[in-house]
Amino acid sequence: MVYSTTSFRCLCEGDRPKMAMQQQTRRPGRRKGDKPNPIDIHVGSRVRLRRNMLGLSQEKLGEAIGLTFQQVQKYERGANRIGASRLHDLSRVLDVPVSFFFDDMDPVRAPAIPAGFAEPAADAFDSDPLRRRETVELVSAYYKIDDPALRRRLFELARALAGGVERA
Repeated sequence: MVYSTTSFRCLCEGDRPKMAMQQQTRRPGRRKGDKPNPIDIHVGSRVRLRRNMLGLSQEKLGEAIGLTFQQVQKYERGANRIGASRLHDLSRVLDVPVSFFFDDMDPVRAPAIPAGFAEPAADAFDSDPLRRRETVELVSAYYKIDDPALRRRLFELARALAGGVERA
């Protein structure tokens, strides 16, 4: 928690000085029990997605931008917000435009206008299979198959196992 310093000032009442204390309130922010903002979670998941696509560890990414791997972990979970300058550093190291971190914001999962200031559930961002490490590894392995015919057969097998989705 960040508290500002307490300031004192002298109030004069008649011929006796009187000390009054003015204490400023705590800076607004997230309390310990509050959940992360869904946008912070989304941006963090995009950082993780790109880091995994490049095969970087949290430690290596942290070294590249001057952070510990624990701080990278907090960013990826959305536990800590990523400031503008840090987002710029991440975009440079991960070789993507800053807009990449905000891509794929799903308007369907966004709250309706009448909901006012209510925020969407964080679970909506966590449940997307396209953000899972397994998906990134599967796609990476798929594209490492040199033979296009074999790659196509694997694709068709996966579709058949998924429930017989019709061919396009």
